[in-house]
Amino acid sequence: MPLENADTSDFLTKSFLSMKQAHELFQEMKPETALSVFQYLRDEQREVYKATINSLAANKKFRPVIIQRKPVGEQIDWMLKNVKLRGSGEIASQVLQLWLLKGHTELLKAFLDGLGIEHDGEGAAEDIPEEFDAKKLKSTVTGLLKKHEPEVVKIYLHIFQLQRSGGWPELTSLIEGTPELQFGEAPAPEKSAKKAAAEKEAAEPAAEEASEEEA
Repeated sequence: MPLENADTSDFLTKSFLSMKQAHELFQEMKPETALSVFQYLRDEQREVYKATINSLAANKKFRPVIIQRKPVGEQIDWMLKNVKLRGSGEIASQVLQLWLLKGHTELLKAFLDGLGIEHDGEGAAEDIPEEFDAKKLKSTVTGLLKKHEPEVVKIYLHIFQLQRSGGWPELTSLIEGTPELQFGEAPAPEKSAKKAAAEKEAAEPAAEEASEEEA
């Protein structure tokens, strides 16, 4: 189907606007959540923690030992700063996937079970359907938001969407219609031309009166 088709074009535009890349998720999640990601890696996944330092250092073209010699707090601060960069997108994605798989297994399993998707018992699935039942999806996600930290739920859903180009339209629609699943602030609505003209007209007499008083 050609991209100039109006329906396809609209879908692609909405999909990419509502989907966040992994490095953008680090930019917009709560600071304490981002900190907890790397604290978890250091406490529970030490080899991944070291590999993340190595990969981020390679992006900067300097030796990892420079970071490894820093106190833990400074190491994490440095990783948090660099994982937000566009060039670190792949690293950010791997970090979040592992954090979710190992640190929030029950959430992942509940999502997949709710949609009837077979998995390995640890939240990883290979055979994901092309389409989701919208009602079942909404019911499942509503349950997740009640039982789990909402920010972790929305991070997972955004990462899930990245598994295929454009994500799943049913999940895109759910994210767009559910503020709890969105990152960032919605832009202020634009004023209509009619309303703007009315406000300008109302402001002009006041401006003239002020000028007369000053005179």
